Amino acid sequence: MIVCHCNYITDGDVAATVVEMLDQDPWQLIVPGKVYRALEKRGKCCSCFPNVVEIIVSTVEDYHERRRSEPDEALRLVSRLRSMSDNYRQSLGIPARAS
Repeated sequence: MIVCHCNYITDGDVAATVVEMLDQDPWQLIVPGKVYRALEKRGKCCSCFPNVVEIIVSTVEDYHERRRSEPDEALRLVSRLRSMSDNYRQSLGIPARAS
């Protein structure tokens, strides 16, 4: 599915890039800007960023489940990602995701 129409980036592109980053450092905080930089793209209208954050969050969760990371560490990281997503959505006037 195309996530960013400005740059023609798919959800698979985002997920694969996130996994590559997590392979380098599984506890780093990944944000859309880091993903776009790794893809050698730039945010243009940035309306895709909330969806990119959702893909980042779900990919990080899946990665740590497969890796069998310590639950407390993974939970703290995912909590930070969800908080970042909710704050970003709120700043744009978009309702927070349903939990």
